[in-house]
Amino acid sequence: MSGRAADVVQARDVSGGVHFHHPPAAEHRADVPVPRQLPPDVWDFVNRDAELQRLDLKLLRHESSARVSALCVIVGTAGVGKTAFALHWAHKVQHEFPDGQLYVNLRGYDPGSPVTPHQALERFLRALDVPASAIPRELEDRATLFRSRLAGRRILVVLDNASGPGQVRPLLPGTSDCLVLVTSRSRLSGLVARDGAYRLTLNLLDEAEATTLLRKASADYRSTDSATDLAELSRLCARLPLALRIAAERAASQPTIPLRELIARLRDESELWDALTASHDDESDAVRSVFAWSYRGLTAGAHRLFRLLGLHPGPEFSTHAAAALVEATVGEARRLLDELVGTHLLEQIARDRYQFHDLLRAYALDEARHEDPDTAGAALRRLLLWYLRTADACMATAVPGAFRTSLAEQAEGSPPMSFDDQTEAITWFDQERSNLLAAAQAAHSAGMPDLAWQIPAAIQRMYARYNHFDDWRTACTIALPAVREVGDRSGEAVIIESLAKLHTQSFELDQGIEFHQAALALRQGIGDRIGQVSSLNGIALAALRGHRLDQAHDYFERAHSMAMELDDHAWQAITANGLAHVHLEAEDYKQAHELNRIALTLYREVGNEAGEGDALRCASEIQRRTGHLEQAYESIDRALGIAEEARNPVWEGWWLLDLGRLQVALGQAEDALETYHRAAALQRRIGDRSREGIVWDAIGQAYAALDRYPEATEFHRTAAERHRQLGDRWNLALTLTHLAHALTATGARAEASTHANEAQQILAEFTDPAARRLHNQVSALSAE
Repeated sequence: MSGRAADVVQARDVSGGVHFHHPPAAEHRADVPVPRQLPPDVWDFVNRDAELQRLDLKLLRHESSARVSALCVIVGTAGVGKTAFALHWAHKVQHEFPDGQLYVNLRGYDPGSPVTPHQALERFLRALDVPASAIPRELEDRATLFRSRLAGRRILVVLDNASGPGQVRPLLPGTSDCLVLVTSRSRLSGLVARDGAYRLTLNLLDEAEATTLLRKASADYRSTDSATDLAELSRLCARLPLALRIAAERAASQPTIPLRELIARLRDESELWDALTASHDDESDAVRSVFAWSYRGLTAGAHRLFRLLGLHPGPEFSTHAAAALVEATVGEARRLLDELVGTHLLEQIARDRYQFHDLLRAYALDEARHEDPDTAGAALRRLLLWYLRTADACMATAVPGAFRTSLAEQAEGSPPMSFDDQTEAITWFDQERSNLLAAAQAAHSAGMPDLAWQIPAAIQRMYARYNHFDDWRTACTIALPAVREVGDRSGEAVIIESLAKLHTQSFELDQGIEFHQAALALRQGIGDRIGQVSSLNGIALAALRGHRLDQAHDYFERAHSMAMELDDHAWQAITANGLAHVHLEAEDYKQAHELNRIALTLYREVGNEAGEGDALRCASEIQRRTGHLEQAYESIDRALGIAEEARNPVWEGWWLLDLGRLQVALGQAEDALETYHRAAALQRRIGDRSREGIVWDAIGQAYAALDRYPEATEFHRTAAERHRQLGDRWNLALTLTHLAHALTATGARAEASTHANEAQQILAEFTDPAARRLHNQVSALSAE
């Protein structure tokens, strides 16, 4: 066998899922992803030697002593260096945790929304190779799954900036093999008392440590500063590392000015803060004074950028986003950002990506609040519009034919980014995914409902492509009231249709059909006939997934007729292809072939490669079932080539299933097992639990073709349980039938009869020819 279809990845088990060949040491397989999430170490970390040694003694296992605790809380005031300390120690000991390191900034004291345990667990579970749809919705269930995934593994977990025990407890492993570091301004007494945490308090640096840090940070620029002046500067900085580093950079930037004069200016800033702000404590006053001193030393452009960056809704941002915020070119924005990074008012975390320390973000936001409301509102709108327009450009490259919003087509604001290819576009979406959702939320909070619904509308296809169910659901929740506030009924139908697709892809078919019908009603009310075709097609697709063939045929037929009336060849192709699938499932191969031929012709005419790939997959299945195996191979090979070129894991994972079935028909069941491995791995990655179950059932059939019936029954049982969980009656009946056949081959006739009887009862719910044929087959099996 040659071509793309022959180039399936060869592997021996499904990572984190069902094992194909049961290797003896599956726990540490090379193909299991090892998370390495620690941010970079602080390269010039100084001091804290005693505290680092205490952690070594208390938290690491040595030959002579056991570890005191698997949980450590590092506490101290804001700016004392908790994060830098925790990350420095974590990097030093990461070799002790060969199964990986997990990190999350919980943003417990951020002026924006903190990261909830629910959100943190989703990130961790994805990093641990749990597919999207396998991640439970309920917090307790997510926490249970997280503990299960960590069992038997040595992983270091760093929970940064926690606000309290409630944000931490759901994220704790259930095993002492893992170690958890938590940083917080709170003492987290509940974790110490109830969970046995070891608490390490980071106090202010002593005078010698503080002056050492100042000397090291400014040594290349200032070498003659007296110990007395350095001690006074450290006192004004409250001996806090964050303030000391900013002050040292400020001093280093003015090497010709005596330190005593710079100290006098800093005292002036302290007096200014005393006059303008309410006093909290010495440390907070010192930090605010140092911030103000450094901030007021910026150039006018950097001063403005820092202030407006306080309006950015997400946790990090790009150079392009900063440029949009201040109406600058990317080059101008980069120079201003370099100035902010150079003064330690901003942290660069990757090329062209930046983030604030939470204290500095709070300071920037406070400065932004003093901005003229109209000016601040205009800046925020420029930023959000840039996100919308760039998202629109991203979708146009990554998902051709995606919904185009009206605002995205306007020339207002900064020009959006452009993308040379799908890889670039998808990478941008992955980087900006959290910011896009935050942008929609910010638009809603700022009273910009047009943006609050159009941002989710623009990116819905990417949510659908990768099954980002939580973000998708949240985005629709923001968008629906916003579009209703605007009064855009066409837009409302788009968002309701997005909800319909969300439920359909989650295999919540009844809810999916209900939302599609609501969108259809709206489109009928406004006379949107193309939209009606889309809604009718959506209902038909949901019905087809549930093997409701009469309903699917009815709605595909209505959609196809309307597309013919409108002379819309694109929709004619889609609906003809849908009808071909219905006739294929009903085993009416002659009609399926004719409709498939029409769909292929139309797809090629309108240049829809994605549709052509699905039609080729359908053609391959028709050809396989009618005995034209060579033609079937050619068709599926071309389909997989389209999926590969489009980098679409949904298509590839589903179409590989047909390749595997063809290989079984060709007597190549061992090759089919390898193909099914690839298909199952893709289904896990995209989180399609229904189709993953279908692949497991197919694996069972491949084993049966090899006369390996014990393995076949194992996979059929696993698939049956998945279909039962999802309420997928049709695929449950198919799988129970296959299970009954495999059990009969092993001699377990009584159990086989039980499963055959259940399959027979389920099949009685369906009236199509395929169901009747299978019902008769199972009846004969149960009578044996």
